[in-house]
Amino acid sequence: MKKKLIALCTSRIYDPQIHGYIERLNERLHKEDYSLLIFAINSDIYWDEDRPAAEKFVFDIIPYDSIEAVVIMDEKIKSHKVTNKIIESARKANVPAIVCDGHYSNASNIQFEYDKGFELICRHIIEEHNIKRPHMMAGQPDNEFSNRRIEVFKKVLQDNNISFDDSMISYGYFWSEPCREATEKLLKRDTLPEAIICANDAMAITVSEMMQEAGYKVPEDIIISGFDGYEAIYFASPMISSTSCDIMLLANATADLILKQPRFNELENIYITPKLIPNESCGCHEYASHPDTLRDWFRESFSRHNDDNRVLQMMSSYMSTSQNIGEMLTHLDCYKTEHSLCVVDRNALNGENYFGEEANSKKDFVLIYDADYSEKYKEDTFELPDGDPYSTETILTPSIRDRILKLTESEYPLIFNSLNIMNKSFGFVCYHFPNSYINNYSNTMQITSSISNGIGGYINMEYQRTLLKQMDEMYRHDPLTGLLNRMGFLNEFKRICQKGTYGNSEITIIMSDLDGLKYINDHFGHAEGDNAIEKVAKALFSAVPENSLSTRFGGDEVFSVIFGECNPKEIITNIDTFLKNYNEMSGRPYKVETSCGYITTTLNEDFDITQAVKDADVKMYDAKAKKYAAKGKLHFTYV
Repeated sequence: MKKKLIALCTSRIYDPQIHGYIERLNERLHKEDYSLLIFAINSDIYWDEDRPAAEKFVFDIIPYDSIEAVVIMDEKIKSHKVTNKIIESARKANVPAIVCDGHYSNASNIQFEYDKGFELICRHIIEEHNIKRPHMMAGQPDNEFSNRRIEVFKKVLQDNNISFDDSMISYGYFWSEPCREATEKLLKRDTLPEAIICANDAMAITVSEMMQEAGYKVPEDIIISGFDGYEAIYFASPMISSTSCDIMLLANATADLILKQPRFNELENIYITPKLIPNESCGCHEYASHPDTLRDWFRESFSRHNDDNRVLQMMSSYMSTSQNIGEMLTHLDCYKTEHSLCVVDRNALNGENYFGEEANSKKDFVLIYDADYSEKYKEDTFELPDGDPYSTETILTPSIRDRILKLTESEYPLIFNSLNIMNKSFGFVCYHFPNSYINNYSNTMQITSSISNGIGGYINMEYQRTLLKQMDEMYRHDPLTGLLNRMGFLNEFKRICQKGTYGNSEITIIMSDLDGLKYINDHFGHAEGDNAIEKVAKALFSAVPENSLSTRFGGDEVFSVIFGECNPKEIITNIDTFLKNYNEMSGRPYKVETSCGYITTTLNEDFDITQAVKDADVKMYDAKAKKYAAKGKLHFTYV
């Protein structure tokens, strides 16, 4: 039976709460023959809507025409633009969109009642612990979430006949460092509040630590509380009182909505009330959280080992400096990538300035690595697959569709990360772990980054090699004839001699000189003179063996150095035949003819290329003189 696909858009899948959500949602859906496709970024955008983040590309490759619904963890991604774009794409494909932890008018929404949750902790501290001088550590000034919690704080104060003034609010910006600064200012006051109610757990832990460092006891001297139910509160000393926005309730509500009917059409709004967690920091008894979640938090904290980081760093470095795609993929194949597929834009591998373009054209996805069939991607066997004229810019593009769908038959989710470097995306990686261990989820961030840097570095190096080759062609070759110039010839000849490939073997130098160049220039113009030189060079190049070095030393003289045995007279005959055929077809008012001379000797330690060229030049002038004498004229007759 074909699996029904659900797309989940989120961030930081290595976070224990998000990992717990994925496990519970997948467990529920798998029983009903659904497969979960996770499209994840490894950071949060933090509502900075205009910040370019190439990671967001992973949300552009969702195959809307093949999924039953798309789930968006809005509070984890933290970008209204991203969420709205996903919802709009889903709407065009007639795919239901479910937003978790957010509210959008054109989607079904499942969200915590944060205001009620914050009210629970405020009332617990103020009413149950009889606090008359509370203080609030808020987030950023004018931040929506912070302002709403301030209003809840004011409401509870009013209900308890406690007058509010601005001195009862500090701003910790939801982060440890600014919270430390705000707490230092509180410590300088003549009188401390009886309790500090923090707008999130990170600030509560910071405030508790600083109060104890200053010599105060928590909760005996001052009560501290947080909000969110983050796992770290159970490892603080004392453990922090908070309100839990239980991620498992969110996962169950999401599954309920998906399973309600296959293609639900009515939009729904589901609200989940957070749960109060009274704990040691307010004087209550210890509160135990989900043991599995705590276990995962602890395991994740110690899952990153130096050896793994070293392997990934070496992998990335070797990939970047590889000389070809096969060599690069050989380095990509290691135990850290054993459950992955790697897909890139074919256009990134053509040696051009892929990352320097303002905007990349539509991506032509091609599978360049599949860990289950790694023997296909070895240096001496790998060839880039042919293009797909029907390519679509999703994870189910025709060339890889069957492979991805085969992987969805597993009971565990597929995870997709965007490959990007220099803030530009160029493909994606698909992870298909045989389990849902959090340490595997944690590793995806580092593996994706290493693969991105490795392939991205290789792409940039290929472009550098292309530039160097173009520069080399420009400096080594004569622009008129395409033959080697003097410097190019000498360098190439020196390289061949150093290799010793043709040591003590026969070597032939054939010199070819255009007849009557001055006459052509004077009577028909220098452009025609250049044309005649170019045709003589072409005649020489086409007549000599492929391993020859053909050179224009200057003017109308060109020559070839031929390694190994050859028939120089036959070569000269072929040159003359080439030019004869050209003259018959050209229709020009002159003939292109050349005089050739050659010498044959041995390439050994006594061989002097400069002298050999001079000797061939003498032979050429002897041949030219004989040709002129045979004609009985100083110049040839031109038609």
